[in-house]
Amino acid sequence: MVPDRRALPQAHAHILTRTADIHHGVRRVGGAPENGFVRIVMADDGGARLTLVDPDTGERLATTDRAGLAALVREYEAHRPRWVWHDTRDWAPVLLAAGVRVERCHDLRLGAAILEHSTLTAGARLTAPPRPEWLRRGPAEAIAAGESVPVSSAAGHVAGRGAATLFDDGWDEASDDPAMSHHATTGTAAAGSPTTGNAPHGDMSPGGPARLLVAEYRRQLALVEASDGAGRLRLLLAAESAGALIASELAAAGVPWSSAVHEDVLEDLLGPRPFANGKPARMLELATEVRRALDAPRVNLDSQADLLRALRAAGLGVESTSRWELRELEHPAIEPLIAYKKLARVLSANGWAWLEEWVVEGRFRPEYVPGGAASGRWATAGGGALQLPKQIRRALVADPGWRLVVADAAQLEPRVLAGMSHDLELAAAGRGRDLYAGLVDAGVVATRTEAKYAMLGAIYGATSGESGRLVPRLARTFPRAMALVDRAADEGARGARVTTLLGRSSPLPGDGWRAAQSRASQPDASPADERRARTAARDWGRFTRNFVVQGTAAEWAVIWMAELRRRLATIGERSPAVVPAEASGPVFARVPHLVYFLHDEVIVHAPAEHAEAVAAAVHASAAEAGRLLFGEFPVEFPLDLRVVESYAEAG
Repeated sequence: MVPDRRALPQAHAHILTRTADIHHGVRRVGGAPENGFVRIVMADDGGARLTLVDPDTGERLATTDRAGLAALVREYEAHRPRWVWHDTRDWAPVLLAAGVRVERCHDLRLGAAILEHSTLTAGARLTAPPRPEWLRRGPAEAIAAGESVPVSSAAGHVAGRGAATLFDDGWDEASDDPAMSHHATTGTAAAGSPTTGNAPHGDMSPGGPARLLVAEYRRQLALVEASDGAGRLRLLLAAESAGALIASELAAAGVPWSSAVHEDVLEDLLGPRPFANGKPARMLELATEVRRALDAPRVNLDSQADLLRALRAAGLGVESTSRWELRELEHPAIEPLIAYKKLARVLSANGWAWLEEWVVEGRFRPEYVPGGAASGRWATAGGGALQLPKQIRRALVADPGWRLVVADAAQLEPRVLAGMSHDLELAAAGRGRDLYAGLVDAGVVATRTEAKYAMLGAIYGATSGESGRLVPRLARTFPRAMALVDRAADEGARGARVTTLLGRSSPLPGDGWRAAQSRASQPDASPADERRARTAARDWGRFTRNFVVQGTAAEWAVIWMAELRRRLATIGERSPAVVPAEASGPVFARVPHLVYFLHDEVIVHAPAEHAEAVAAAVHASAAEAGRLLFGEFPVEFPLDLRVVESYAEAG
């Protein structure tokens, strides 16, 4: 059984008593301090034993088998440690299924990926040990290959430093405090009942999993401390690790989903469910219209090559079958063809097969990938949660007695750009109002639509069309903001990395890009070589131009969610009257919890009686995310927030 807290052995009692040893006067989010020195490394040797280790001393704190892990973690979680582990995806789902939710962690895999490419650690990496291969392959494979991670004096633990709390007082270097250290967790699976002690143990042998994890944790801390932006990176690593916990919790709780409503939507759109792999009735009708209009009775509308030939044979000079190009044409086949393509998309992405695969017992459980895009934006590995069409959103329905609190950040990227560049005029345009309407009121453009085109053109690098025409007006009105993205574009055009506010850096262009630039610089380069090089440089510049804004917006969003997650944990803790949402699992059945995320939008599933408190927490968390990133700079992050029973009602 798990040892009683009052009887914890002297071997690690000092770790728990140090939880109160925190410098006073350092502001924390919501006033909740982190146990500045408590860190626990959780290691798994690939066998039957799991081990908890103190990363400062290398002492074993406790061991357990897998059956005892949840109880042991619950015991230690009462002391609010930061768990350090190889990959949150290995541990959080197991703990959540057992009813245990941890407050904070340090994900070594995600941290290593950021530190490996950040321009802020470029100098520190010259003398630091390299990123270990096992972070890509996993500890078990590395151990089998006989790998170990060198622990040099340069990579040793820096006393009083660590991944930032979620969150401290922002990232200003001057506010870094030596009390901001953490506790690591390394889990090693071991047979037998939980035991504690600090006797020599196999998991600490050279090349053993705990040694690997402790060494990597120390390496990452040392890289952060030797970087050009330690405060920023600490906040970024803490936020990224919190995002990993949130992704696991989103999957564990699931999105409340009505299969009956979903089936009704499909029948309304497509007609009755067809047999086997047949096409639904509505798609068959549209296909018949298209074939008749093209005079091509056998054309396969699902084959791009076949459809392209039929369109050209009908006298339509198209280069592709994309909807944006088809909309430019006038022909009887175009309207039914576009309608067919829309329905085909619904059928393939969210049809009956999707419903059977992804919705089980009233919950849709997508697989989120935090930081899955180069900019730090999330991706999905399955379920397509980031691409739910509006028609299908009717099926996202709260449980009886519960509500959906739906919120999205208005004009997030332009507001982030204002904060990054400290452009007071741009910030003022969005203060207390719709930012695009603010551009109209300031006389920059004539309509809100023009304002949107102009701002998106500035961020994404438009040089032609309506956006390209309007961008110069922004440059005259908001010179600081435009100078920031222009510099990022120039850096990318010459093949350099650019970096977000907190320290995530862009990838470098590939070999083909560099070959094109090299070829264009040769004495015998042709005009075509030079054109290709210029085009490639401009394209990469547009990528880096957007990267700095989109990436910083992703940082704001994950901090928003992390702060909201913390606040939600305190709402409705003791509400036995709540009708439990049993399908949300043991951790979330009675408390408000995040269920959905889409770049700048979140949905919280909340008991109806707590919906107002949740809405207030959503607003407060957005304001806190802005403060943590931009300090006292007066940029606002207003939310469009609705409390509804169905996602479709949120608009």
